[in-house]
Parts: sequence; C-alpha cells; structure tokens
Amino acid sequence: MERVTKRLKIFGKVQGVGYRAWTVQTATALKLTGWVRNRDDGSVEAVVTGDDENIRKFIASCYDGPASSKVETISVSEGLDELLEEFQQRETA
Repeated sequence: MERVTKRLKIFGKVQGVGYRAWTVQTATALKLTGWVRNRDDGSVEAVVTGDDENIRKFIASCYDGPASSKVETISVSEGLDELLEEFQQRETA
C-alpha cells in the first residue's frame, strides 16, 4: 500500500452547506487522515493522506459532496503528510 498525500481546493457552493462535516465523515469512512477547513475566499481546502486508491475515491466523491452543495471545480496538488491519526475539521483560514 502506497501512502500518498494530496491537497485539494474545492470551489463552488461549498460553504454553509455542511461540506466540512461531510468531508470528515467521508474521509473517515475511507480510513484517510488529514484535515478540512473553509477559506476566506469561499472555497474549502483539504489535505488528505492514505492509500492511493482511497484518495482517488475521496476526490471523486468530493465532486458530489453533500446534497446542498454544488462543486464547480477541484484543484489537486501534492500535499505534506502531517502524520495525523484522524481526519479533522479546522478553523477558517
């Protein structure tokens, strides 16, 4: 199993719709670690670490998100593994 880390910036109607809580639930179900937070620019940022296949499943599901969200685009880049033991919701940055 290859451990990888990705940083996602998720744009669209993703704040005020339960997107962060949904992200924590989805990442935890896929046994991923990392964090998610709202950004001042209206986007949501997430860093996810885990098995490459589960990371791909997570990114694909992020396009759907919770029912009241509407994702327009997601940028994905390499991330830094922070060696966290769980997936966390963080404060807005």
